[in-house]
Amino acid sequence: MLAEFGYGVLMVSFIVALYSVGAAIFGVRNKSDAVIESARRAMLLTFPLISLSAATLIYLLVNNHYEVAFVYEVTSRSMPTYLKVTAWWGGQAGSLVFWSWLLSAFASAVTLRKWDRDREFLPWVIVVTAITLAFFLGMVVFYENPFARYWQDINGQLITRIDGQLLTSVFTPVIGATTFIPDDGQGLNPLLRHPGMVIHPPMLYLGFVSFVIPYAFAIAALVTGRTDDRWIRLTRRWSLWAWLFLSFGLVLGGRWAYDVLGWGGYWGWDPVEIAAFMPWLTGTAFLHSVMIQEKRGLLKHWNMVLVILTYALVIFGTFLTRSGVLSSVHAFAQSAIGPLFFAFIGITFITSISLLIWRWPELRGETEMKSMLSREALFLLNNLLFMSVLVVCFWGVIFPLISELATGAKVTVGPPFYERATAPLFAALMFLMGIAPLSAWGHSTLNTLGRAIWKSALAALFLTVVLFAVYTKNLIALIAFFLIALVLFVTMQEFWRATRARQRAQDENFFTALARLIGRSRRRYGGYIIHISMMLMAIGILGIEIFQTETQGTVAVGESLDISGYTVEYKELANWDVPVRGNPQVNYTRAAVSIFKGGVYLGELYPRKDYYYDSQQNMTIPGNRSTLRDDLYVLLVDWQPISANGATFKIYVNPLVNWLWIGSLLFLFGVIIAAWPDKDPEQEPVRVNKRARQMSAAD
Repeated sequence: MLAEFGYGVLMVSFIVALYSVGAAIFGVRNKSDAVIESARRAMLLTFPLISLSAATLIYLLVNNHYEVAFVYEVTSRSMPTYLKVTAWWGGQAGSLVFWSWLLSAFASAVTLRKWDRDREFLPWVIVVTAITLAFFLGMVVFYENPFARYWQDINGQLITRIDGQLLTSVFTPVIGATTFIPDDGQGLNPLLRHPGMVIHPPMLYLGFVSFVIPYAFAIAALVTGRTDDRWIRLTRRWSLWAWLFLSFGLVLGGRWAYDVLGWGGYWGWDPVEIAAFMPWLTGTAFLHSVMIQEKRGLLKHWNMVLVILTYALVIFGTFLTRSGVLSSVHAFAQSAIGPLFFAFIGITFITSISLLIWRWPELRGETEMKSMLSREALFLLNNLLFMSVLVVCFWGVIFPLISELATGAKVTVGPPFYERATAPLFAALMFLMGIAPLSAWGHSTLNTLGRAIWKSALAALFLTVVLFAVYTKNLIALIAFFLIALVLFVTMQEFWRATRARQRAQDENFFTALARLIGRSRRRYGGYIIHISMMLMAIGILGIEIFQTETQGTVAVGESLDISGYTVEYKELANWDVPVRGNPQVNYTRAAVSIFKGGVYLGELYPRKDYYYDSQQNMTIPGNRSTLRDDLYVLLVDWQPISANGATFKIYVNPLVNWLWIGSLLFLFGVIIAAWPDKDPEQEPVRVNKRARQMSAAD
């Protein structure tokens, strides 16, 4: 009965979400505050309902109800309880429930805010969030039901579809059918049992779902004709936190790939990686662009386009992961929901663009851009570069689909295409990060920028010359190091200049002045900290992209492999099972290797292969020695029986890669500072477009 109960609650949630849409629209058309309030309460009701269904699903997962197909597919008796809980988002059907649960939580939180000043936004925010929620719930209720069960006929034979696949259904498919209960489940994919995967998908989902809220307010602004910047101020924190979650999800995914995929790196330009990266690009551009609208009243059209694109790419990324149309280590199996996702993306995108075109005349800027070197002009150029990277990524992702439609053969696009196409764009972005903080709003000249940047540029050039002398002669690397150093020195100069000025004005010590400076302008200086963190991450990316070395060889016990000054000596091989409840859960095959550099013994590493009996899949765990200078990354590729004493190793040396993880932690700190509100948005003044106000009065 639990399966029927969980499914029934989901069905009720779907109906309530649809009611919320209808009631909100009806309330607006009939100017009925009572009906709009009913729609708001219906939206609030979706969260406890979906929570109840999710709790039912978790109970089934934890208590080994293998008659439920989803539980059978993602858990086994040997899995610990925490993994059974996280299996909720480890399979397709459960992940859609998780997506819906998060969206209902965020939509409910938004509807609980004070609406006195922005009452006209409320019904349309409800409409947008409820339509999105109803779509995902519809996918769960009608196509990817996590409560469907296996059935057998009166002869004990499993009931199958016409194509021979097992039939799953919540309710009895034929008269006399009974529930079939397997003895054990298949178990979660070993790649998903890594600690990073416990956090990585929720972070991405949090980022995806959070971006729905700014989109909902943007659509509400278009529908109601509120062309001021109020919707931006109301969603500022949502946008920043969405960006934080999405950024952190990408970093965690990179760490997961580094630890268990055996790539020797953190990023392989995998289609699903790119699907999560694309809304990050538009979200980053949006966060920069909204500052121009708030400060100068410009780029209103552009901001609407960016938030619409971000929402569309969020749904598109979810579509790519769950449709099975692209090959990926991240993607779920082939599914019938792909066309429905595609249709939903098309309908929402066309509707959004139509609204934007309708309100286009009212979204004209309040001032003009008078200088190509002003801060707003440089921010706009920054956005165009982000969009250029997006075009490269989008083309690379959809090219296999286009090639298959045109030629019948799916031609994939590999990392070299992305790296060559995006490298100059990222270099230009770094250069802009160096000069944009020094430009002024409204007007700047080459002379003023030159006077502001020359000290930092000279220091960056000196550091580059030192690196040329002692580290590398690679021209591309030296250009990149110069740009990284330029951004770091400019940003630190901005901190130093402002802190010293406050010291003199307030008679404070340096650290007190710095802390209070950041506290008074969290958004600005949090952004500067993010810039510093991204340059530290760029050092790690540069190190592994340009300086990585690798080798592979088969050696006997006592023999060694040499790479980049390291000597890796094969010592021994061990193999054993780890039992759980009397049955083997996983088989470990572990090699021990000794590491030397310049004849000096550095220690031992233990690369291994884990074989999971429940899912019948392997997972590769590297042996890794990390320093700020480089990582020595050793993989056990293959081995002969222990008596034969032979094993094959693949070894990478990844210079500077740990700066990527250090930068990631600083990045988290910077976003938290930037997202912390300077002022309650309820009390903030609103910039009103005079032209729009005149047009509204004329109407």
